Amino acid sequence: MKQKWSDLHQLVGNQPMRVERVRMEQTGIAIEGSFSLPPLAQLSEDDQIFIAAFLATHGSIKKMESIFRISYPTVKNRLNQIVEKLDVPRMSSMNDAKVPAEKPLSMGILEQLERGEVTVDQILGGSS
Repeated sequence: MKQKWSDLHQLVGNQPMRVERVRMEQTGIAIEGSFSLPPLAQLSEDDQIFIAAFLATHGSIKKMESIFRISYPTVKNRLNQIVEKLDVPRMSSMNDAKVPAEKPLSMGILEQLERGEVTVDQILGGSS
C-alpha cells in the first residue's frame, strides 16, 4: 500500500526527521544513507497545503483570502511565518534580488541546489 506524505507527518507529529533510504519507483534502485529533507518537506502539513494553494493561485493573496476565508493581513502573516521557518532571505523589492538577469534560475541550478553543491544564499548572494 502506498503511503501518503500526510500519513508520515501525522506519525512523527511534525518532529524533525531524517530519511535513511530512498528508492526510485521506476528502476527499483535504492540508496541508503542519512539524508536531510528538503526545507519545504520539513514544513508542517498545514504549511505545505498553504504554500501549494499559494502557488496554485499564482501568488494571489485575494484568492488566498477567499479559499481560506481569512483576511489579507492573516495571509501575509502566515506567509511571513513560513518564510521564517524556511530561513529564506527577504527581499523588499525585486531590485534586491542578486541573481543577474542574464543568469536565470535554470533546472541546472535547481539540480545543483538539490545535490547540495550550492546553497540558496550562494545563488541569491552570488557568493561561492
